[in-house]
Amino acid sequence: MRPFLRSGAVLSADLSGRHAIVTGASSGLGRHFAVVLARAGARVTLAARRLPALEETASMIAGAGGSVDVVLLDVTDAGSVAAAFSCESPPFDIVINNAGIAHNAPALQTSAADWQGVIDTNLSGVFRVAQAAAGRMIAAGIGGSIVNVASILGLRVAGNVAAYSAAKAGVMHMTRSLALEWSRYGIRVNALCPGYIETDLNRDFFATDAGRALVRRVPQRRLGKFEDLDGPLLLLASEASSFMTGTEIVVDGGHLVSSL
Repeated sequence: MRPFLRSGAVLSADLSGRHAIVTGASSGLGRHFAVVLARAGARVTLAARRLPALEETASMIAGAGGSVDVVLLDVTDAGSVAAAFSCESPPFDIVINNAGIAHNAPALQTSAADWQGVIDTNLSGVFRVAQAAAGRMIAAGIGGSIVNVASILGLRVAGNVAAYSAAKAGVMHMTRSLALEWSRYGIRVNALCPGYIETDLNRDFFATDAGRALVRRVPQRRLGKFEDLDGPLLLLASEASSFMTGTEIVVDGGHLVSSL
């Protein structure tokens, strides 16, 4: 099998026979990631808390000829995570650990509940999913790829996102630790770190003066698009990255190397 097939500027992977789960798949990046993996030939399970949104995405993938399943999953609930991973046969061998929430407020205005909500979802939730997935892989005697979706805010901070930045930094160090422990089982654990990606939720902000000023700080002078993450996602999910584990891929238009 050739893991990557290049045609012009389009990069694709052959994931036929692979079984993927994408958390936070009801909208945004998670939905996009699920579609990309299905187009590459993987059987994809969509996991999130909102069943109608999951079913809408599943119908879209199935209508395009993809193989898709749906499971309700709350990454803050250990029982929910265990249930989602306990009955899959064969087990998932691609895990896109994407579920997360945002919180934007000054540190002095961040309540204990705000802090705990972000940490429980964006850090502890990522661990719960990775742990459950790896346990099933090891029990079945298979390897696989776990891709934890982090952020450039795990590498460099910004104002008013203390909880989010702390959680993403934790995800990145946890990724390295899990990669060290699980490499002997053929399980690779890597992090995908997007920069500022344009979405329906932030499009209005980036049209403001403040938003445009932020974009000018990105060396490429633009926001990322969902499609900018396709190549890195497929690289980490496929055997093209078979000798990569415990590392991160940053996709940010050069934002991290912009001058202070």
